[in-house]
Amino acid sequence: MNINELKEQMKNEAGQIKNEIDLKNFSAKYKGNNGLISKLFQELKKIENKDEKKQKGKEINELKQYFEELLAEKEKFLIEKLREEELKNIDVSLPGYDIKKGKIHPITQVMEEIKSIFLRMGFSIAEGPDIEKDYYNFTALNFPHDHPARDMHDTFKINDEYLLRTHTSPIQVRVMEKQKPPLKIIAPGRVFRRDAIDASHSPVFHQVEGFMVDKNIRFSDLKGVLDLFTKEFFGRELKTRFRPSFFPFTEPSAEVDVQCVNCKGQGCSACKQTGWLEILGAGMIHPNVFRAVKYDPEKWTGFAFGMGVERIAMLKYGINDLRLFYENDLRFLKQF
Repeated sequence: MNINELKEQMKNEAGQIKNEIDLKNFSAKYKGNNGLISKLFQELKKIENKDEKKQKGKEINELKQYFEELLAEKEKFLIEKLREEELKNIDVSLPGYDIKKGKIHPITQVMEEIKSIFLRMGFSIAEGPDIEKDYYNFTALNFPHDHPARDMHDTFKINDEYLLRTHTSPIQVRVMEKQKPPLKIIAPGRVFRRDAIDASHSPVFHQVEGFMVDKNIRFSDLKGVLDLFTKEFFGRELKTRFRPSFFPFTEPSAEVDVQCVNCKGQGCSACKQTGWLEILGAGMIHPNVFRAVKYDPEKWTGFAFGMGVERIAMLKYGINDLRLFYENDLRFLKQF
């Protein structure tokens, strides 16, 4: 069979293609390893006359291109035919589907709101690594190696030197090592502790550390900043109170409460009838922390505070179970 007869045969067989199986058989007959076009190229190698071989090769390549065009045309035809069949089963008079809009996660919303408030007060944002050195996480923050306060942080240790940070306070040390006062910094981020998962605990959660260092910084400055924050975040009618506490890296130290957002200080089940809810810890930066970063504690003073973002979110939205934030239940997340 010569080239022209083969071309005519291809055209006739292409016209008989009705489905995908026919198309595959058509392709295999001519294009496969044992196809007719492949055999023509094999026979071409046996021709010794150069001019004849050149002419024959040109004709075979033209035949191959013609076949490819036929194949592409039939593929397009079958696709369009399939689309027409599918459209027959679609009722175009029905209304379209709404595109569901995504929601920003409530923890992210609260984190952004916290950052926005402190940025308006002139604070800058700093970040640090999740995998931290024991030195920055504990030692430089005035945690002696045998100090019982280390037991308060049930730590994921990687080895003797590295761990998953238990708070964002190490960023305080890292910033002060590189920068000189005055400083006004907040440090948001994830933290890790070996806590069993329950309604108020998770092994992974979020904190915002904040600190300010300058000459003549006093406890009253700390109270002013945190009082302004709570009023901006929870509402200006709510009061705050400070209770004595202990943290190795601050002295004096305090726990900060806000009037219950549910009962406005009158007493309810959410605040256990006290009228107050604990929101964060704070205090004046310990002189030993200043010495670790080579600040003169006789010249510089400062305060630091830290808050759990999940705790703040639970209070703001009246949520009583931390696990709801991470169950990915859209019915819950779409409310925010």
